[in-house]
Amino acid sequence: MQTKIPCVIMRGGTSRGPFFKLSDLPGDIPTRDAVLLSVMGSPHQIQVDGIGGAHSVTSKVAMVSRSKRSDADVDYLFAQVQINESIVDTRPNCGNMLVAVGPFAIEAGLVPARNGETPVRIFNVNTQSLVEAIVQTPGGLVNYEGNAAIDGVPGTAAPVGINFKSAIGSVTNKLLPTGKPSDVIDGMEVSCVDVAMPIVLMHAEAFGKTGHESAVELDADRKMLERMETIRVKAGVLMGMGDVSKSVVPKMALLSKPRNGGVIASRYFVPETCHKAHPVTGTVCIAAACAIPGTVASQIASLPPAPQGMIRIEHPQGMIMIDLDVDFTDGKQALRRAALIRTARRIFEGSVFVPGKVWAGQKQPAKAAA
Repeated sequence: MQTKIPCVIMRGGTSRGPFFKLSDLPGDIPTRDAVLLSVMGSPHQIQVDGIGGAHSVTSKVAMVSRSKRSDADVDYLFAQVQINESIVDTRPNCGNMLVAVGPFAIEAGLVPARNGETPVRIFNVNTQSLVEAIVQTPGGLVNYEGNAAIDGVPGTAAPVGINFKSAIGSVTNKLLPTGKPSDVIDGMEVSCVDVAMPIVLMHAEAFGKTGHESAVELDADRKMLERMETIRVKAGVLMGMGDVSKSVVPKMALLSKPRNGGVIASRYFVPETCHKAHPVTGTVCIAAACAIPGTVASQIASLPPAPQGMIRIEHPQGMIMIDLDVDFTDGKQALRRAALIRTARRIFEGSVFVPGKVWAGQKQPAKAAA
């Protein structure tokens, strides 16, 4: 016998994956992880026995529940399911999947819809941070059709506004986890910054790259990827994160001077491959890093102190823009606004099946703890 679990597949930004009500999943974490691995078809390089898309941006899961917090409507627990390993990582957040949380929550009956626009206050369990989403709901129904376009996704859709309310020190509780804006690891200058997502930032030219290569070109350079991973693991220790060799955080980014009107160019690693476009949380962190004196990002970007306004980051498929208002001068750590416009789409709703030996479906109180 197989166990049937209600499931919705949604695209959020440039990512895609199954969305669940947390209450529909096992209450104990080891069983829940086993269920998610089975759902996605991991470990297997093409996830042939599940619904994963054999790429990091399509091997993601969102679990949503009504929040007990007074400052949030729903709790969002994100899981990155590794493709070739039996690992379910709930340490990071995913800002792209986050874009679809508001629409999902409304249609799941967790948040009442308003006529016109519906604000959804989201508490990200992974990083203990608050985000507000603005969802288009004309007539009290979620609307997915519109004229908003984002690079990396074909066509247009209704805009979803995302504003990060508390993002500094998302995982490490520090803006600069090593205590410095730059460090040297294996002879390489790096900056370790934690805003919405901890990232190890490096100069693309230090690896003999222009920083404008395609994701496919960068993924083909296995020696470079191995060198980057060695640096990432050592950076994880310096950042107080311990052994990160089996974790997808911290992420990595190769930065370079822009060519197409942006402030900076980024090639973002997730971390085993280069992102085909650019993640939302990575955008928040890299844009913020451009305003932190002494970081690798600030050495490239020409931003005024305490910048306010649109920051454009070039990526393999175009540009991602963020409305940023920060002040990191003179020891300050003020992030007043980090807002983006993204899109989402509901693709499938129904049930996903897992073998009964993985989970027999006994109902237990679900826990939101990562």
